[in-house]
Amino acid sequence: MSADLYKRATSFVLAFHGCDRATGEAVLAGTEQLQPSKNEYDWLGDGVYFWEGNPARALDFAQRAAADAKLTTKGKIKDPFVVGAVIDLGVCFSLQDSACLAELPVAYDFFKKNCEVAGIQLPQNVRGPDKVVRYLDCAVILAMHHLRSTATPEPLIEYDSVRCAFTEGQALYPGGFFYEKTHVQIAVRNPQKCILGYFRPRGY
Repeated sequence: MSADLYKRATSFVLAFHGCDRATGEAVLAGTEQLQPSKNEYDWLGDGVYFWEGNPARALDFAQRAAADAKLTTKGKIKDPFVVGAVIDLGVCFSLQDSACLAELPVAYDFFKKNCEVAGIQLPQNVRGPDKVVRYLDCAVILAMHHLRSTATPEPLIEYDSVRCAFTEGQALYPGGFFYEKTHVQIAVRNPQKCILGYFRPRGY
């Protein structure tokens, strides 16, 4: 229980969401809200996804989605756009935190046993060297949330957000360990609590 005390973020973050312009303008006008993604291959499980401190990457995502709609957002993005958000991470499942990392092997074992009992194959992360379609990771994170909500003698506190730094893409130079698409991604599971407001990023 004491470890959960340190899972509360101590400051706000600025993060960016790639979407269609019509959706983005409606969000900025206050007539719509961003909706959680619930794809079975989402990297951090269910939530409203943001790129922390990286509007260029959010725009790149939207542009790629518009070009390859079937793979990513199923045709919802036609005119790439970026919305900025002020986010309070709340109780955060941070993949930079040792206590959080320790939850994932337990969730994996739980999920794996359930697959075996059901007679179904364990899902895999697939597609390219970065395995960008992450069925396994998504399932394990969802299993982790399930274990917390069903813990006995009483459920554990639910996470408001999930946050992780990812290395992705090619090395920036031979022999180096800095990569061209390294980023920090956030999945907001409790948008009513965590998303304090939206803004139009300068230059976007």
